[in-house]
Amino acid sequence: MNPWLLSVPGAIGAAAGLVAYGGVYPRAQLFGSTICRTDSPRKLAITFDDGPNPAITPKLLDLLAKYNARATFFVIGRYLRECPELAREIAARGHVIGNHTESHPNLLWKRSTEIRVELRLTHSAIKSVLGAPPKWFRPPFGLRNPWLAAEARELNMRVVMWTLLPGDWRAPSAEWLIGRMQPIAGRAKRAVQRASSTGEIICLHDGGHREQNADRTATLAALEYWLPRWRDLGLEFVTIENAVSAPAT
Repeated sequence: MNPWLLSVPGAIGAAAGLVAYGGVYPRAQLFGSTICRTDSPRKLAITFDDGPNPAITPKLLDLLAKYNARATFFVIGRYLRECPELAREIAARGHVIGNHTESHPNLLWKRSTEIRVELRLTHSAIKSVLGAPPKWFRPPFGLRNPWLAAEARELNMRVVMWTLLPGDWRAPSAEWLIGRMQPIAGRAKRAVQRASSTGEIICLHDGGHREQNADRTATLAALEYWLPRWRDLGLEFVTIENAVSAPAT
């Protein structure tokens, strides 16, 4: 048998594995540069996906204000159009709003033209509501393909991933989620001790992509628990914009 034929399945398998790594692993840079850490161990970027959500986002804004925390909200375009005043309230309170597509599809298998429509519809909606276009984009489910980075660059947006995805959308209880968010505290302690140059980005959810008014009370309760404890560790709660600027002192 031709040795070349024997190598074909292996090559195909290796290529498939590489594509899977580049499209799924949060810190992979294969399909374009992404932001996946802050530039200081003292900076914690708290991010929320799938809003705005009238059932939870206003309560979340009050909680963040209580601890002088700034965050980044990656919004779904169709929800933004339903709740423009809520989006304006998010921005007015000092938070950053980013693009999370129009309808939250899995972009891994989408063509560039389909990705372009998803990004541009939400880009236009954010610009219309806030008066300025978004600078940041997070792909739904964190899934990317070789065409995504180029489409984001066309709109002058940078792709933002995360270091911790605790799974708050499936949390059976606040206690379960509190445990899943524990790594932020542990990593912060180790990073400061080792004089690390980077910090954490946590991905939470203030909404649900399947329907509006999703129940995210576990997320709210877990943050009520962790925000004062993270603050006592010396962490600074920053937007993604401040996460990649000058390091915190």
